[in-house]
Amino acid sequence: MYQMMTPGPTMVAPEVMQARSKEFANPDVDTDFCEEYHELCGELADLMHTGNEVYLLGGEGILALEAACASLTEPGDRVLVIDNGIFGKGFEDFVRIYGGEPVLYSSDYHRAVDVEKLREFLKNDHEFKYATVVHCDTPSGVLNPIGEICPLLKEYGILTVVDCVASLFGDEVRVDDWKMDVVCGGSQKALSAPPGLAFVSVSQEARDAMLGRKVPIASFYANLTTFFNYYKDQWFPYTMPISDIYGFREAVRLVREDTGRIKRHEKIAGAVRTAVRAAGLSVYVTEDGDNASTVTAVCVPEGVCAQTIIERMRTEYGILISGSIAELSGKVIRLGHMGNNAQEEKVEPMLSALTKVFEELGVVCRIPLEQTFSVEMKNQS
Repeated sequence: MYQMMTPGPTMVAPEVMQARSKEFANPDVDTDFCEEYHELCGELADLMHTGNEVYLLGGEGILALEAACASLTEPGDRVLVIDNGIFGKGFEDFVRIYGGEPVLYSSDYHRAVDVEKLREFLKNDHEFKYATVVHCDTPSGVLNPIGEICPLLKEYGILTVVDCVASLFGDEVRVDDWKMDVVCGGSQKALSAPPGLAFVSVSQEARDAMLGRKVPIASFYANLTTFFNYYKDQWFPYTMPISDIYGFREAVRLVREDTGRIKRHEKIAGAVRTAVRAAGLSVYVTEDGDNASTVTAVCVPEGVCAQTIIERMRTEYGILISGSIAELSGKVIRLGHMGNNAQEEKVEPMLSALTKVFEELGVVCRIPLEQTFSVEMKNQS
């Protein structure tokens, strides 16, 4: 088996796997499970710095994104889709599926959203029911300043749906302070649980919008309102994947105990990017402050095939990294340093192997990637 150093899924702690294998109760009728689920959602809310309700959903992280759009969008609703990345633009599809009118605010995929330019746009056009924005657009590694974007949108009474799947628990997310309405997360990224669970926090304003619709929600599984009374009624809309939730709960415990997690992600990410540039390579996101702490996208040198790099890393060194998708396919390779993988002893071997693979392919690094990384980590300690 290889070491997964991708931007999700990540390597999973043994304690999490053990928790998933324990004997399970019947989640449909066991009231103890409902209590455990409720407590777990409260712990997630604390980690997300919110007093809003959080719901854990049985499905991969993208379920949270679709459920947010399904639950808010009514036919004809104008929705602002903030598009500075592949996943950012992807919200357009969800809005259309549920009858909304997506309006794209598009900007440079190499950069975070310029808040002042967005402000100027909103002065002339702000009649939107809600807006979508991605915190970490994983295909490129760009990190958007949602702590400025969401309060700006709120000035115009625009609800926000925020994709934090690849940032939560690796980059700072403060839901209430940043006035975020629906915040979406997933199990397989920096939380370092297996894929298969999503979660959302929902503000009171967003709840009111979902419950006050004139047209019924055009989905059952992606209807967030079916969870609103689960605790009062001691009832779930579908059988919850209880073994997955046991593992998820253990992953949450590990995150709660890891109080230096955000700072460590930041240090490792900074050292990786410094190493890439010192080697004579390029980071896709042009401004250092616009990079996420969970993933770095490295531009593929001219004359080299991205898939060849990935295959050699896996077959020769037992380390799995990833390419990208859509218009970035073949143009970048992505190095994951999130969750359990945000450890110096895991990142350094990945960089060492990558240096060797580049050399095998005729790309000589000016300074070995692992050498600069090691120096940077020592300098920051």
